[in-house]
Amino acid sequence: MIPSIHKRGSETIGLIRYLYGPGTDEEHIDPHLVAAFDPLTPDPGRDPKATYEQLQRLLDQPVNALPAHRRPKKHVWHLSVRAAPDDPILSDEQWGDIARRTVAATGIAPDGDDSACRWAAVRHADDHIHIIATLVRDDGRRPRLHNEARRAQTECRRIEADYNLRRVASGDGTAARRTTSAERHKAERLGRDRAAREELRETVRRAVAGSASTDEFLDRLKDAGLLVRTKVLPSGDLKGYTVALPGDRNKDGEPIFFSGSKLAPDLSLPRIQERFTTNSASPETTDNEQSQRPAAPSAPATARRTTTHAAWAALLVLDHSGDEGTAAAQIAATGEVLDALAKTSALHTRNELRQAAWEFERASRSHTRAEFRHAHGLRRAARDLVHSGPAFGRGEDGAGTAMVLDTLIFLAIAAAHWHAKRQHAQQAEAARRAAAHLRSAYQQAAAEPLAVLRERGRRIAPPLRRHHATTVRAALPDLAETLLAEPGWDALAATLSDATQAGHNPQALLTEAAARRELDTADSISEVLVWRLRRMTDLPAYDPATTQAGRLTDRQAMTPPLTAPSTSRTPRR
Repeated sequence: MIPSIHKRGSETIGLIRYLYGPGTDEEHIDPHLVAAFDPLTPDPGRDPKATYEQLQRLLDQPVNALPAHRRPKKHVWHLSVRAAPDDPILSDEQWGDIARRTVAATGIAPDGDDSACRWAAVRHADDHIHIIATLVRDDGRRPRLHNEARRAQTECRRIEADYNLRRVASGDGTAARRTTSAERHKAERLGRDRAAREELRETVRRAVAGSASTDEFLDRLKDAGLLVRTKVLPSGDLKGYTVALPGDRNKDGEPIFFSGSKLAPDLSLPRIQERFTTNSASPETTDNEQSQRPAAPSAPATARRTTTHAAWAALLVLDHSGDEGTAAAQIAATGEVLDALAKTSALHTRNELRQAAWEFERASRSHTRAEFRHAHGLRRAARDLVHSGPAFGRGEDGAGTAMVLDTLIFLAIAAAHWHAKRQHAQQAEAARRAAAHLRSAYQQAAAEPLAVLRERGRRIAPPLRRHHATTVRAALPDLAETLLAEPGWDALAATLSDATQAGHNPQALLTEAAARRELDTADSISEVLVWRLRRMTDLPAYDPATTQAGRLTDRQAMTPPLTAPSTSRTPRR
């Protein structure tokens, strides 16, 4: 159940006419009162003798009783309370009870206060009500509305429990500002998928991803087609920035600018500049050098392999680091990686990755302040992704995308667990939603490279396949039978052959790969092991033209190297 406090107004009659009218966006059906400050309040929706003006005069009476110079200009208070789509339809009596509880919690009409503000609750749809109140009490004083939005949220959590409704995760004040109904309706009129505020927030976050300096960040905003204004202090230092969509204009035809802090708390210029204190270009460059020297472009496949290693390192930090700021930085930088992936993804994965980045945006921000100096790897990976350009989603870069997504799924789940332990309910839920979109994107990206590997695995000679099965049983006795029955077993067999040819001990590899993180909850154990092994040994993610299964004799493939090389080799950059 979501309560929304709208902007205060100056005309009671205008809001009454809207609430009882046909509606401007959704159809208003049978508008009528479900509760009011006085049971005898006239209802223009059900009483043919009652008029809008009568209701307006009754609500405004305490306001009009004041001398003109004491009347508040913005005296109309407006709150809507909406149920979740899957909640049962509530009766008028139930909505009336919800209205009374809400005005009491916010301070409009506290329980037992005979001189409280006058209010009325109108229902014109099954799933929500609107409450209108005037902000002068019967005794002429103003109501105490400190933190009324938070108190309304708290009361709605109690209402959900009492009525057995869908539980909405509690907020902590770090969420981005919600779009207003006027902004949503404007976007619909203009044929946009999202409101201007949401489109700007996504574009700004993509510009932040991997940026190494303020100048680079601002240049990216301009390259994305936004109108950008900056505010400079007399000292010459940059104080802030505002952005606008070229086609988003007010009634006077002027662009509507938003400051970064109005898009999201972490998009203000000072918060963005905190990220630039990290070295996101290379371990050898200083902060001053990286702001002046652009990163060398790299192939999309190479950038994705680098990102896989960085994501795995971040996963280990979330699992084992006790420093809150370090963990928060890894989660925030993961958001940059997702933004960069969504920006450079192939067409068939773009929508799911964009949704994953959009959902994870909420998980990347909490009251725990991120220490970005600990997020070098992920920020550098995001920069590599942006500078490497778009991926075509086929061949090595498609397999590289599948490999990095396989790791990012685990990273998103780890972020959800980290937030849940700290009672960050909204962030934990957002990370779980992002993980679901990442799974969908992974399935799309992995389809072709896994099909190639499975075909190679099916062509392996039967004695060699039996040898690989024996290796799996020896390394993973508890998981072996499940793994061997999966469709991905053929791809894993091909990977074990490649690892053996490269000089690795396959049993030792499997043991280490399984020990790095649990596998019981994986959708496909064999697929997870395929990407872990290929990452650990730096094998090509997709190379059907080489390392064919028939290049090894059965005797060669079944003979382990005399000295098993380390399975934790330094990845090639």
